[in-house]
Amino acid sequence: MLNRLRPQVKMFLDPIAKRIRVNPNILTIIGLLVSFLSAYMFATGNLLLGGLFIALSGFVDMLDGAVARNNYQTTKFGGVLDSTADRFGDAFIIIGIIYGGYVNWIFGILALHASLTVSYVRARAESEGIECNVGIAERAERLVIIMIGAFLSYFTSVQLLNMNPLGIAIILIMILGYVTVFQRVYHSWKELKGL
Repeated sequence: MLNRLRPQVKMFLDPIAKRIRVNPNILTIIGLLVSFLSAYMFATGNLLLGGLFIALSGFVDMLDGAVARNNYQTTKFGGVLDSTADRFGDAFIIIGIIYGGYVNWIFGILALHASLTVSYVRARAESEGIECNVGIAERAERLVIIMIGAFLSYFTSVQLLNMNPLGIAIILIMILGYVTVFQRVYHSWKELKGL
């Protein structure tokens, strides 16, 4: 869904990326470290910084790809490193939220499972030669949902079904993640059924 904003983001990021003379793999590692900081903030109860560090890690994650493209430094290893760092970052953020007590652990584990499976299905489909960036909740959407949940939990005292907004956000990620898995498996089946 947020992929539709890619051209506007590209117009904003490309001029910045052209000026950055850092190896994009270093930016990938910096983005991962910022994700770890976000996870730590959630684990220790700091919702505001947890949400802000998610935003910063997302920005750095977009920037590393823009730097690689604009400075002709794209490599296959860079793609593997970026994807791996994204999975680690996602996992640690959700683990930090579970540890901080913002969501029941079973919902947190299922949200983590759904998030990882969304990425796995895409990678597996692409290994079969299918472009598989379909689905309602890709990584960007999931991170935005967590940020909104964190900020709502920080700035309001709203409770729904005895849960804080961040806990509801994790449950939403779980549901939308599994819907996305289904969408990607179905898309892969349609593409491969005649082969």
